[in-house]
Amino acid sequence: MSDAVTSTHIAPTRTEAFRKRLAKRYAAERRFKLAGLSAVLVSVAVLIFLLGNMTFNGVAGFQRAELDVAIDFPASGISGDANSLSGPGALQTLQIQGLPDVVAFYAEQSLGSEAAAGMSTEAWRDVAAAVIKDPSLLQGSHQFSLPATDNLAAALKGEGTPEDRALAERLEAEGKLSNNFDPGFLSRADATSPQKVGIWGALKGSILTMIVTLLLAFPIGVLAALYLEEYAPKNRWTDVIEVSINNLAAVPSIIFGLLGLAVFLWIFPNFRSAPLIGGMTLALMTMPVIVISGRNAIKAVPPSIRDGALAIGASPVQVVFHHVLPLALPGILTGTIIGMARALGETAPLLMIGMRAFVATPPDGFTSPATVLPVQIFLWSDEIDRGFVERTSAAIIILLLFLLVMNGLAIYLRNKFEKKW
Repeated sequence: MSDAVTSTHIAPTRTEAFRKRLAKRYAAERRFKLAGLSAVLVSVAVLIFLLGNMTFNGVAGFQRAELDVAIDFPASGISGDANSLSGPGALQTLQIQGLPDVVAFYAEQSLGSEAAAGMSTEAWRDVAAAVIKDPSLLQGSHQFSLPATDNLAAALKGEGTPEDRALAERLEAEGKLSNNFDPGFLSRADATSPQKVGIWGALKGSILTMIVTLLLAFPIGVLAALYLEEYAPKNRWTDVIEVSINNLAAVPSIIFGLLGLAVFLWIFPNFRSAPLIGGMTLALMTMPVIVISGRNAIKAVPPSIRDGALAIGASPVQVVFHHVLPLALPGILTGTIIGMARALGETAPLLMIGMRAFVATPPDGFTSPATVLPVQIFLWSDEIDRGFVERTSAAIIILLLFLLVMNGLAIYLRNKFEKKW
């Protein structure tokens, strides 16, 4: 009788203890889910703040202050047709005919002498570009939106002297001065004035540099990963190589810049600040990342794939290149994305090899002087003029979009080649 009482007393106690442990485990699981959700929300909030701040500051960077000027070409004496205004000498032809003086004259007619002084001295080049693109403009009178000077552009934003601000307010009220979208920002190169700068020179330099980086780092990195994982004997020498590759992946990027300065510029002294040298330097930095990710992707291929291929008579080389490499390619592309994204945003190694030069024209090829987007952003951010600050934000947006395009292309290729087993 006493044993029955004891057992009925112990059973509820054990059940209660089990319930407490179960409730504690559920509570820990809820806390873990809450912590994970909080981390995601914080990350999203920081990303939204970053993109919002860049977009807010960068919108003005895609605009410039412009004055509206009407030009009567038949009365000006400027003439030409599609034949005479074709080729590299078209701009000089219009200059010889006096287009700069004609633009200055009609600026005074449209704006007055005081306001005409606020028009950029290079504004006639915009008119010339429009005429060269469409010579039929010379047959009539047309209105052009021409860039203002830096002082008048700053006055339009409420900066500068009281006289400039008063002039800007008057012209804005008359509808002759406004901030308009500047498509030339995407087609011009660097300049000394925020009203004249463009991003195409640096963007083209980045594209050429990334092409060199990819052509060098990707095949060498993949072949090195295949050799180390499939062919290299497991001895002390390969252990040293593996440790060296892992260490290279963590070396500060400026060290690779010093290496490029000491080696590549010593071999090619005439190619300073060229995309060829920049791409070779960034390839050294990107290669260890591709090798490490490539080895991990190759390891992830099941051994049964290799055994099955060998069983049906494939040679070891065919096993690697017909079976293992295609299955590992998505993982290799993921590592390449990471490496190329890191290379795209690097500044320090490129500064070491001279890619911070003032380049007023886009590069013609891999050996022409050039700069890249991160370096261009760095140089503009060091300027005092507020116009350059806005241009810097706009350039950051272009850099982010360029990175998104690269990642999107890589993800598409990864999904296309991905196979399941």
